[in-house]
Amino acid sequence: MRTASQPWYREPWPWILAAGPIAVILAGVVTVWLAITSNDGLVADDYYKRGLEVNQVIQRDRKAEELGLQAEIFQGGEGAFRVMLSSTRGAALPEKVKLYLAHPAKAGFDLEITLASDGQGVYSGKLNHPITGSRWLVRLEDETGAWRLSADWVMEKQESLSMKATSSVSSSNR
Repeated sequence: MRTASQPWYREPWPWILAAGPIAVILAGVVTVWLAITSNDGLVADDYYKRGLEVNQVIQRDRKAEELGLQAEIFQGGEGAFRVMLSSTRGAALPEKVKLYLAHPAKAGFDLEITLASDGQGVYSGKLNHPITGSRWLVRLEDETGAWRLSADWVMEKQESLSMKATSSVSSSNR
């Protein structure tokens, strides 16, 4: 008994078996294309230099702790910010402070604003545009960079942010 034989490309099984490797190759090509054309924005160009500066950052945190600094940050409408800064040890407060709002994943979204004092420890300033996003890594420091306060702020859940100077390094690492 003879059956009419079809060419191999008309049979379904070779195509079913080839579908897996073809899908993997296509996924690999798409992955390589995405890796080349997109910028992840997560790696700093000067990562080694930043790593060497870790001790300076720790010293700024300790300086804020020595001064007994604490702050309350409020966000108003249309990108307005108000900071109430005080020192539990009676340290002199600067005329201006810098407020940095760092996006946790995209450096391109980071914001910086200089806030001016009213002479009573209340600082205010405004961004050119309203802030978007809900979670920010907040850093408050004087203009010379001698001290800093830092915290995470989830703006959707917190109307204001309280910051208090605490050394993040244990005494065994000092």
